[in-house]
Amino acid sequence: MMDFLSPELIALMFAAGVLAGFVDAIAGGGGLITLPILLSVGLSPVQAIATNKLQGSFGTFAATVNFVRKGHLDIRDWIFPIIMTFIGAAMGVLVLRSVDNAFLVNAIPFLLIAVALYFLFQRKLGEEDRHQRISRNVFAMVFGAGIGFYDGFFGPGAGSFYTLAFVSLLGFNMIRATAHTKLLNFTSNFASLLFFILGDSLVWSVGLVMAAGQILGGYLGSNMTMRHGSRIVRPLLVVVSILMTVKLIHANPDHILRQLFDGAVLSFSAVFFS
Repeated sequence: MMDFLSPELIALMFAAGVLAGFVDAIAGGGGLITLPILLSVGLSPVQAIATNKLQGSFGTFAATVNFVRKGHLDIRDWIFPIIMTFIGAAMGVLVLRSVDNAFLVNAIPFLLIAVALYFLFQRKLGEEDRHQRISRNVFAMVFGAGIGFYDGFFGPGAGSFYTLAFVSLLGFNMIRATAHTKLLNFTSNFASLLFFILGDSLVWSVGLVMAAGQILGGYLGSNMTMRHGSRIVRPLLVVVSILMTVKLIHANPDHILRQLFDGAVLSFSAVFFS
């Protein structure tokens, strides 16, 4: 596949990997940047999704390692959540092969809007640790496995959902929530990646070019999170959630929010230009 990639295009894909890794390490949603580029260079949708998992795994891994090195994350305390997330993601990929994901396509924009509004109006949320609402094991079985399943089955917004769960249910501050989000996000990415490898859907040369950028971006983004905490994570999380919502609605003309928006535009035009 490298035969069709010019040096300029390789540089562009590397830069896209850096930017995506940087954004993803802070708030998730790096696929908003990388997936369109993968499709634009001629990959099929399945190849683009699989290759996106490959390069994204490198970014989340780099961010996770950096959070561990700086003392914000101890993997030994999270073995059970890792296992449950891996199982959930693996099951999600398996179910994806036989079930239509139309329901999630319609439901996820509403959930992403809820995430954006939650972090937008809870201004003090995530600035410091708060009261833990559920046990870590319950969190692992319900939200580790559940969001892992979603990431393997569909994917957009998984990082936002992880962060929301860590902040609202385990009471983590934003830095700890982001660090642990990267750990579970890497787990679900890696589990999904294994199944795509078995399915021979990856374009390795393309994915590895972007993966190199993801490693750098993930490292820089995790450092930015540790330096600025909730001041940068919360607003970027809100923006990314809104952008993912817009992208999903734009890709689905039949979505109820798209129809409501188009109807509002037509009504406004009729009143304004009548």
